[in-house]
Amino acid sequence: MIPVAEFKQFAEHQPNFKVLKPWWDVLAEYLTVAMLMIGVFGCTLQVTQDKIICLPSHGPRENLSEASCWQLLLRGVSEHVGDLQELSGLRNNLDLQQYSFINQLCYETALHWYAKYFPYLVVIHTLNFMVCTSFWFKFPGTSSKIEHFISILGKCFDSPWTTRALSEVSGENHKDPAAAGRATVTMAAAAAGPGKAGEGEKEKMLAEPEKVVTEPPAVTLLDKKEGEQAKALFEKVKKFRMHVEEGDILYTMYIRQTVLKVCKFLAILVYNLVYVGKISFLVACTVDTSEVTGYASFCCSHTKAHLFSKLAFCYICFVCVYGIICFYTLFWLFHRPLKEYSFRSVREETGMGDIPDVKNDFAFMLHLIDQYDSLYSKRFAVFLSEVSESRLKQLNLNHEWTTEKLRQKLQRNACGRLELALCMLPGLPDTVFELSEVEALRLEAICDVTFPPGLSQLVHLQEISLLHSPARLPFSSQIFLRDHLKVIWVKCEELREVPLWVFGLRSLEELHLEGVFPPELARAANLESLRELKQLKVLSLRSNAGKVPASVTDVAGHLQRLSLHNDGARLLALNSLKKLAVLRELELVACGLERIPHAIFSLSALQELDLKDNHLRSIEEILSFQHCRKLVTLRLWHNQIAYVPEHIRKLRGLEQLYLSHNKLETLPTQLGMCSGLRLLDISHNGLHSLPAELGLLQNLQHLAVSYNALELLPDELFFCRKLRTLLLGYNNLSQLSPQVGALGALSRLELKGNRLEALPEELGNCGGLKKSGLLVEDTLYEGLPAEVRDRMEVE
Repeated sequence: MIPVAEFKQFAEHQPNFKVLKPWWDVLAEYLTVAMLMIGVFGCTLQVTQDKIICLPSHGPRENLSEASCWQLLLRGVSEHVGDLQELSGLRNNLDLQQYSFINQLCYETALHWYAKYFPYLVVIHTLNFMVCTSFWFKFPGTSSKIEHFISILGKCFDSPWTTRALSEVSGENHKDPAAAGRATVTMAAAAAGPGKAGEGEKEKMLAEPEKVVTEPPAVTLLDKKEGEQAKALFEKVKKFRMHVEEGDILYTMYIRQTVLKVCKFLAILVYNLVYVGKISFLVACTVDTSEVTGYASFCCSHTKAHLFSKLAFCYICFVCVYGIICFYTLFWLFHRPLKEYSFRSVREETGMGDIPDVKNDFAFMLHLIDQYDSLYSKRFAVFLSEVSESRLKQLNLNHEWTTEKLRQKLQRNACGRLELALCMLPGLPDTVFELSEVEALRLEAICDVTFPPGLSQLVHLQEISLLHSPARLPFSSQIFLRDHLKVIWVKCEELREVPLWVFGLRSLEELHLEGVFPPELARAANLESLRELKQLKVLSLRSNAGKVPASVTDVAGHLQRLSLHNDGARLLALNSLKKLAVLRELELVACGLERIPHAIFSLSALQELDLKDNHLRSIEEILSFQHCRKLVTLRLWHNQIAYVPEHIRKLRGLEQLYLSHNKLETLPTQLGMCSGLRLLDISHNGLHSLPAELGLLQNLQHLAVSYNALELLPDELFFCRKLRTLLLGYNNLSQLSPQVGALGALSRLELKGNRLEALPEELGNCGGLKKSGLLVEDTLYEGLPAEVRDRMEVE
């Protein structure tokens, strides 16, 4: 016997899969159960009762048939009725074993196969119908998708987020159906991203309905765990949709098994109608058993023929109903577009206008679910909505980033403003706008930033940094930023991605842009909006532009600092810089310059010039800097300058000169005539000596000559009594002159990386030099007299 537990695995998934069984499949299952009962009942009778009973026939063998048997039976009955006195019949002289032998032999040879195997055929046919109905639930290519879908569907149906999302929408519709519809369209457009609508349209669309997002009705509260589970469901649904929409194997398999059932129905119906008449009560049996029994013809009675014939007609009726259901299923499959599913009614009912339509197997399963209960697809659609997902992300963000946690991240930035820096978050927490003390907001690698009307709560906000964080701004928030924001940093892949609302901030004083400058952008209107920034004083542009954008020089009337970082691309057509009449600071970094642009010499108000990381080899034009009478800082570092011309002496007003990271081997003696120099950086060159005329720089406070090839320092260098910082590290110095003790203001001295064997004890006369300011090998420091070391270690 096979235990019932062995069949458990075939029924385990049925309760879960019932949502994918439409009413016709359920009715077909009940019909197959009824047909199976007919087959089991017939098989039981076949096994437990006698199959056939035979008696010898005294008539001629040649004329024996079922009709002749009926005639003999009727004649015997009439004789018995006509003469009630005679009760004796024919004596056959056969024993019990002979009767049993004849019964079995006639059952196998004379009885028709349909009448003999009818119950078994019913069982086999019914099992085939059952297999065809549930085959797509077991097939490896479809069962995995179905199981995954059923699992996700159940979690989505029971998720607290589903209830909350639908409750919020119903609350909004109850308050103001028209406003709710506008809000849904607005949120869908916002979720679509910057590539699908212009910034102007977004601002109009986001102008009013933002209140719906920031003030949701508190119908259901989600804890952090439930929020994380709902977030995981969104990811599962998204990945499952991508996987299932690729093919239509479920749809194809369902059609195939339905067509197979129709074909089987037709075949079974035809041959059952043909052979059902073969089930007869009397059967004529002709077998050559005269040598064994003395008879060769028999009249037999099929004991269950009457019952089997009734069961057969009943079975045929069930098969006909089953066939009608199969034809209806085919009509449903081919009459409706089952490979496309539209959530139009769900969008209208729930108000989530961004729920996408689906196709292929995903659509087919949703059509099947609607036959079971359309509420499943409605609740499942919540997890297809990007608006719903953004709401959930916002809720999880608010759970994770509380006001107290954000307040702990506050710190002062380089400009002294109280800054809140957030990096690589899925969105912007609403709790940020509860920190009214924030002065600077730095957002880095945040893919979805939408400033709500709550931005106006940051009354002290003056600076915003958007680093690879595209941001949308409603009109109400734009008005607030226009009146409060002073500094903005925007870093993106291409400058065309800079939000247009940035150029509407009329009170902006500093604008820092970084991104690739495509050639077509020079003709676009993005940077043309710079003309509207009438209060702009500082402009920083890091890109790869081939020339200075015309819109940059159009703000020349009020621009005080301009920084162009070109990432090594050559910058041409610099004549437009002459318009920058009031410019005080100019940076042309990594612009591929080979000579100092002549347009710079026309900037009479220029105070600082930085030409870092270019290809300057000669600076003969340095003489023209005498026209820039206010120039105090000149940075020519990180170039390929091989020598400094003698007419540098003309720059008597120069206070800071940076020549580090070049190819200098000598310095002109005329450098000592730049009497205003307070800082001289000539480190990272190939200098072997320093001119004695450097001792004439009586205002020199900072001298950096590290990473050169100096072997000796001129004694005149120590005439610079105001020196505070002297960096001599990583040279070839073998001794340090005792005259270093004359530098009473010295507070930082670097000697590490030389060939010194000892330090002069006159270092003790440098009253401002402490141990922390002396950078030297420990062995050399220990070689100093104890009283000198004690004096340096006193803070």
